[in-house]
Amino acid sequence: MADRDAPIEMQELDPSPVDETPSGTTQDNYFPDSSQPSSKNTIGLGLSQHSPIWYLTRIQKYSSYAFSAFAAAHIANTSLIPLATQSVPASEPYLLLTRPYYQSWPIAEPLLIIAPLVAHIGSGIALRIYRRNLNAKRYGAETEAQRRQFSTELWPTLSGISKLGYLGLPLLLGHTFINRGIPNQLPGGSSNINLSYVSHAFAKHPIVSFAGFAALISVTVFHTTWGWAKWLGFTPDQTTTMGAERQLVKKRRWYIINGVAAAMTALWMAGGFGVIGRAGEAGGWVGRQYDQMYQRIPIIGKWM
Repeated sequence: MADRDAPIEMQELDPSPVDETPSGTTQDNYFPDSSQPSSKNTIGLGLSQHSPIWYLTRIQKYSSYAFSAFAAAHIANTSLIPLATQSVPASEPYLLLTRPYYQSWPIAEPLLIIAPLVAHIGSGIALRIYRRNLNAKRYGAETEAQRRQFSTELWPTLSGISKLGYLGLPLLLGHTFINRGIPNQLPGGSSNINLSYVSHAFAKHPIVSFAGFAALISVTVFHTTWGWAKWLGFTPDQTTTMGAERQLVKKRRWYIINGVAAAMTALWMAGGFGVIGRAGEAGGWVGRQYDQMYQRIPIIGKWM
């Protein structure tokens, strides 16, 4: 038995079974290593049930499917179609064709977009907390004071994919607020929002618009590309090659994943910046309404 009065670093702990120590608990990977077996907690009569990590990682995985499908449709509307038509007015009908699928039914958008996004982010945070508690158990940190003593060691290290995800969250929330939250405060709601709303922002406020969209697009695309590479078992750390060729394979995969992400980013920006961003501001009553919307942006709105 562990001596609770002894210094924490001197405690003797009962060993934990191997299957209760799932791989990857030292890193906060969005996606578990597919080359490792799923972790399970064994119960009586030969039966078994999956651990919380198993369920949480699958919530992350399957929630990303729905949001990835929406992102694919969004890049088509905001980049590929404008690139093909080379015209914002000619691209507008395609945006209006897809919008009814997720806005006409009151619960469609929450089910297809909001719920998967919340599940994806929430499961990631829950994974960090659960893995932190597992590490606390291994260190013998049973009280909160003991956990604070080992705070650095207990929390899983953030992976690059996770860092991009957390960095992209405020960018995504800001984008959603500007394009959905603010318009819904005015008559007509988000039905007044189309590609010319974005073009107007580029024409009137180019620095803010270019900086904001460049950050949103690049972070989102790199996070998504690396995430799917993890699902497919293609990240550098997932290679099964051993020996002298291992480092070469890891380096090759790193360049391929970043190359794909860079190409997707450039493609999205080509349509967004090269066509929509150069279409000019909206005139008349529509332009004045757009100005009122942008002036409602917190902090920077008073200068817009």
